[in-house]
Amino acid sequence: MKFTFSWLKEHLDTDEPLEKIADKLTMIGLEVEHLDDKAKALAPFTIARVISAEQHPNADRLRVCMVDTGDGGAPVQVVCGAPNARAGLVSVFSPPGTYIPGKDITLGIGTIRGVESHGMLCSAAELELSNDHDGIIELPADAPVGMPYADYAGLGDPVIEINLTPNRQDCTGVHGIARDLAAADMGKFKDPAPKQIKGEFPCPVQVTIEDEKLCPGFALRLVRGVRNGPSPEWLQRRLTSIGLRPINALVDITNFMTFDRARPLHVFDAAKVKGNLTVRRARNETVVALDGKTYALDDTICVIADERGVESIAGIMGGEASGCDETTTDVLIESALWNEINIAQSGRKLGINSDARYRFERGVDPAFMVPGLEMATKLVMDLCGGSPSEIVVAGKSHGEDRIIEFPVTEVKRLAGIDVPLPEIKRILAHLGFMVAGTGPVVKVAVPSWRSDVHGKADIVEEIVRIVGVDSVPLTPFERGDAPRKPVLTQLQLRTRRAKRALAARGMTEAVTWSFVSKMQAELFGGGSAALTLANPIASDLSDMRPSLIAGLVAAAQANADRGFADVALFEVGQIFKGDRPEDQFMAASGVRRALASAKGIGRHWSGSFTVDALDAKADALAVLAAAGAPMQGLQVVSATESKNFPAWLHPGRSGAIQIGPQNVLGYFGELHPRALEALKADGPLVAFEIILERIPDAKARPTRAKPLLELSPFQPVSRDFAFIVDRSVKAGDIVRTAQAADKKLITSVTVFDVYEGKGIDEDKKSIAIAVTLQPREKTLTDQEIEAVASKIVADVTKKTGAVLRG
Repeated sequence: MKFTFSWLKEHLDTDEPLEKIADKLTMIGLEVEHLDDKAKALAPFTIARVISAEQHPNADRLRVCMVDTGDGGAPVQVVCGAPNARAGLVSVFSPPGTYIPGKDITLGIGTIRGVESHGMLCSAAELELSNDHDGIIELPADAPVGMPYADYAGLGDPVIEINLTPNRQDCTGVHGIARDLAAADMGKFKDPAPKQIKGEFPCPVQVTIEDEKLCPGFALRLVRGVRNGPSPEWLQRRLTSIGLRPINALVDITNFMTFDRARPLHVFDAAKVKGNLTVRRARNETVVALDGKTYALDDTICVIADERGVESIAGIMGGEASGCDETTTDVLIESALWNEINIAQSGRKLGINSDARYRFERGVDPAFMVPGLEMATKLVMDLCGGSPSEIVVAGKSHGEDRIIEFPVTEVKRLAGIDVPLPEIKRILAHLGFMVAGTGPVVKVAVPSWRSDVHGKADIVEEIVRIVGVDSVPLTPFERGDAPRKPVLTQLQLRTRRAKRALAARGMTEAVTWSFVSKMQAELFGGGSAALTLANPIASDLSDMRPSLIAGLVAAAQANADRGFADVALFEVGQIFKGDRPEDQFMAASGVRRALASAKGIGRHWSGSFTVDALDAKADALAVLAAAGAPMQGLQVVSATESKNFPAWLHPGRSGAIQIGPQNVLGYFGELHPRALEALKADGPLVAFEIILERIPDAKARPTRAKPLLELSPFQPVSRDFAFIVDRSVKAGDIVRTAQAADKKLITSVTVFDVYEGKGIDEDKKSIAIAVTLQPREKTLTDQEIEAVASKIVADVTKKTGAVLRG
C-alpha cells in the first residue's frame, strides 16, 4: 500500500515529522517497507544554465560546457556526452561529491579524454525519475538557476509504502491509516461524513441479484450529462505518485476512491449498457476485460451482466465493451459488496491481480457501500458535471452488528500490562469502537470496517498495539529445579541429521511447493479427493504432495533448462498420503541428474560419472545411518520382492530398503521413462525417498553407559571368503548370514568382488566378501579364528547353497 505524506495529511491533522510517523506506523502493526523521499535524495541537484558548449578536442561525441550553477561563483567546466547539450540550455547540475542514484556512483572531479570535468549535467534516468536516458533534462528558459531541482519539480512529497497483513483491509485506504495514527496520538483524525447527494430523477436501470451469497449488496446510480476529459492536476499527481497511470476523470475517480477510502467502484458507460443489470454466475461465457485480454468464465465466477451478456467480472475487473472514454456522457456508478472467498478464487483462476480484487478478497466496509457511492457521485459532479439519479440498492447495505463482552482484566492477563479503563475507552473510541459500561466487564461494539475483530483477544491486541508492544514487560519462564528435558524431538533430530548428511555428500538443499498438480499427485500415489485443495493458489498446484520427488525433479529440470544440467538436490519435508494425521510423514528425498554422481559432479579431465541407481542407494543409506537406523538389520530388495513398489521408479534399476517386508523405510533408483515424460523432464535422473518416522527408535538398555566409540587395544583380523552361488542368490543374503555367524566378534562384512565368466558355470557366479573380526577381551588364537571362519562357511552354505571357491 503506497501513499504520499501530503495525502495522509488530508485525513490527519499533524505536525509530526515524516520519520516519527514512519516509526509509529511500524509500531502499531503497519510496517513501513520503504520511504521514498525524493526531496532528500535529490537535495544536491540544482538548476543550472549552459553558457557555452564547445566540441571536445579529443572526442567527437563529447562537449566541454561552461555551466552557471547560480551560486554566485565562476562558471563550472563540465564534460558532457548528451546529444542535446548546447549553449542556453537550462538543465539539472550535480556537483562533485553527489550520489547519482540512477548510476549508483558518487561523483568526483574527473578527467575525460584529457579535459577536467567538475560535475555533471543529468538525465531523468540518472535521477531515477523516468527511463529517459537519451539526453539531459531540458527545463524552461525561465527556470530559476540555482534553485534545488526537487523543489522546482514538486518532488518534495515523500511516498510511504507499508506492508499490510491480510486482516487489515481497513488500512488499504489512506483514511483507515490516518485513523490508526490518530489513535496513537500522531494527530487529529479528519472524518467528515460524506455529503448525501439528492437524486433528481429515478434511476432507469434496475439491479437483480440471483445469489446473495456471492453479492450481499449492490448500489447503483446514473449521472447524466457528464464531460469526461483528463482529470485535474491534483488528482493526476495523487495517482502518479503511487505508480498509477491517469486515464480519464471518471476512471481516475474510481482509482482515487480505491486508495483513499478502500472502496473500489466501477463506472459503466450507460449508453453501452443494454437494459437492466443482473448479478449472476457466469454461464461458460467470455469477456474482453479492461486490460484487453479475453477471459473464459465458468459458473464459479460471479459477473455483472446486461441483456447482451457479461459486462464486468464482479469485484475484479470491468469489461472493455462498457468502459468509459472521452465520448461518455452518461455514466452508471456501481458500489457493491462481494463474497471474499469467491473473489479470491476467481482472481486466482483467471490470473488477475487488480487493486479491486486486493481489497474485496480481504473484505470491505459494508456500511460504506452507499456513502462511498455518494462520495464518488460528488467527485463526478465536481469534476465532470452532470445530474444524478436516485440510488438503486439491491440486497443489504450494512453488515451484522457485533457486540463483545470484554473483561477489562483481559489486558493484564494476556499482555501483562495495566491499562486503566478510561485509557482503554479512549483508545477503542479513537479506533472506531463503541464502549459501554463502567464495571469490570464492558460491552464493545465492533465497527463495520473491522471484520477481523471477533473476540476478547482481538480487542486486547488493538489496545496493546496502540499503547505499544514495547510496554509489554519481559517475563522469564519459570524453569524450576527439575532436569532439563530435550528441546528437540526424535523426528526433529533426524531431520537435522538427514540434512547434514546429504549436504556433506555434495547435494544442495531445495524448498519446493507443498502442492502439486492432480497429474503429479496421481503419479506418486496420491490424488484422492480428501487431499485436493478447496482454494488452490494456482490450477497446477491443486493437491497436497504425496512425495517430494515431483518438486525436486521440476527444480532439477529448471536448472538444466538454464544451463546447469549436473545438479544434485535434496529436501526434507512433509508428504501427505491421506487426510488423517497418521498419514502425514516427514520424508528425506533427493535427486541427482546427468553427471551429478556422488563419485564426482560434472565433467573432469580425470573422468566423468553419469548418475546411476547406486548413487541414489548410497544417498538413501547415508540418510538412514545419520538418522540412527539399525544398519545391520536393513534389507535391500528389488521391485519384484517389495509390496506396493512405486510405479515412478524403473523396475529393473531400483530397489526398496526395508526392515522386514512390513516396514519399508524408502525407495531408490532411476526414474521410470514414463514418469520422466509425465514430469516433462530429461534423464538420466535418479532419486530416493526415505520416510523418517518409519525408522525404529533405538532401544534403551538398563546397562552401564559405555563410550560412544570404544577402541579395542587388540589387533583386528580380516579374512576373505569367495563363494560360488546360483545367479539368483543376492549378495545381501550372504552378507547378512556372515554377520550373524558371530555378532560379538564380527564388526564388518563387505562385498569386494562379483565375478561371472570363464571358469564359472553359466548359471553360477562368484561373490567374495571380506570379514573383519575385532576382539575386545584378548588376542584371538588361530583355533578361535578358524572356528569363526568355519561357522561363516557353514552358515552361508546352509542359507544360500553356496560352495566355497577353491
